[in-house]
Formats: sequence, structure tokens, C-alpha cells
Amino acid sequence: MTSPASPAPSSYGADFWDARYGTADFVFGTEPNDFLRHIAGEIPSGPVLCLAEGEGRNAVFLAGRGHAVTAVDLSAAGLAKAQALAVARGVTLTTAVADLSTYGIAPGAWSGIVAIFMHLPPALRRDLLARAAAGLRPGGVFVMEAYTPAQLAFGTGGPKDPALLPTLAQLRTELPDLGFAVGRELERDVIEGSGHTGRAAVVQVVARRPL
Repeated sequence: MTSPASPAPSSYGADFWDARYGTADFVFGTEPNDFLRHIAGEIPSGPVLCLAEGEGRNAVFLAGRGHAVTAVDLSAAGLAKAQALAVARGVTLTTAVADLSTYGIAPGAWSGIVAIFMHLPPALRRDLLARAAAGLRPGGVFVMEAYTPAQLAFGTGGPKDPALLPTLAQLRTELPDLGFAVGRELERDVIEGSGHTGRAAVVQVVARRPL
């Protein structure tokens, strides 16, 4: 998935991700993230917003479950592949090439907001998560899986800057108005294309806006 949006190191800008996604192969595969697949039933019916969605594997999966899905990413190349995957799977997907620092999330609009391996500078992450929490409908669910700082010992994917790797404690602080149905840090095997392959240290969150 696309990680830091601006302000961020130039290596993580749109040019970086367009070059990375500008291949015939899907860097992170075409199947959904295992954690998302496992908890997808927790997302109520209705529209879902996928942040830093990259090549679209998770958005297409959720569209296949009947959600109206909007996929947002910094990379036009990634989202072009997302649309191609949607066509191949016979589903409809809305895409938006956008910088997450300025992308508008309408309050109370979404049944689910999903962020899989979205790694942002701390200030931007705090701001975006506040907007995401406000963007949920009552009963709506925020879903996130990300690498933690412990991932640096594995080297099997993700940024090398520990500031971009959130902990569960940080995410609880940054989502104070949501109730955590799932909140855990663990080690697991992440096998997602060539981009994520091997044992990894992750944080997983399912957090619901109160009714």
C-alpha cells in the first residue's frame, strides 16, 4: 500500500509510488489482507473508504462483499491497477488520486474506513485518524493493520523509519472516541506479493463509533 503522503521524505512521494506500481505484477498481490478478510463481517453494510489503497486488492475484496467502495491513494499508477483488478473481478470501484494530508473525509458518511499498511508521519497520522473517526457513521468501523517499530528487526516489508510505524498505545490515543473491539500487537507471517513476505510485527485494530 502507499505509505507516507506529504509532508514526507521525497522518496515516498507520488513519483516513488508510481514507479513502484508501474509494473505488470501487483507488488502486494491481488488477494486481500488476511486480517481484513478475517474481520470483514464486522463492517456494517454501506459505503467503505479505503485509505492509501495502492493497487486495490482490499478495495476490490470489499466491493465483492457488496460495499460501495472508494479507494484513495497518492499514486495514479496504483489506482489504475486497482480499476483493472476491479474489472477483472466484475466489481465497481470509485478511485481518487489524492494526498491524504488534504483529502476531505465527510463527517458521518462511511460505514467503514480501512487503512491497511498505511504508514504516515506522526502528525499527519494523528490528523488523518481524527478525520477518519469523525467520518464514520454511528456504528461504523475503522480497520487498520500496520507494522510496529518491532518490524525493523524483521526487514520483511514496510518503512525503515520507526516514526512511521505506530504502536497500539499510540493508536488508542489517536482514536479516543472509538471503542476498540480488536486492539493487539503480534507477530505473524505476512505473505502479500513481493512487497510483504515473511514474519512480521504488526498492530491490528477494529474500532467502532458508538451508536
